[in-house]
Amino acid sequence: MGKPLDRDLSGMASWSDRVPMSGAEAPRSPGVYLARQGTAGPVVYVGMAGERSGQGLRGRLRRYASGKAIASGLGEAVFDRALADAGWLRERLMEVEAGQPMRATGWGKAALNWADLHVCWAVTENAEAARELEKAVLALDPGVWWNRSR
Repeated sequence: MGKPLDRDLSGMASWSDRVPMSGAEAPRSPGVYLARQGTAGPVVYVGMAGERSGQGLRGRLRRYASGKAIASGLGEAVFDRALADAGWLRERLMEVEAGQPMRATGWGKAALNWADLHVCWAVTENAEAARELEKAVLALDPGVWWNRSR
């Protein structure tokens, strides 16, 4: 963590190593996750997960990776940006014209692949602690947050 934001983040919590979002095996604990675009790109999103029916961070990240969270939080932020990319849209249109249209979850997965997100997380004691850590991270404001609350 050599960049100024990374140094600030490292002082706030004990973060896991970064992994591609598609294969993230996060714990079933509440906590906060950070999404970085590419392996060395900027941190673009911070989110939190409470207990979520005993699934915590793992459940939240898996929901995104499945394409089922296309209209909430990070899923929506990724999808909005993919929709603004004419090349990505052309690829989807070519699939439709070839008679191979995808369901909405397929579009969500395609958008997530397009975004090339890598995540890390910090486990917290409970959902309230996760909300507080998420709020503190968002206050750092590097100017590139994809979070709608920004």
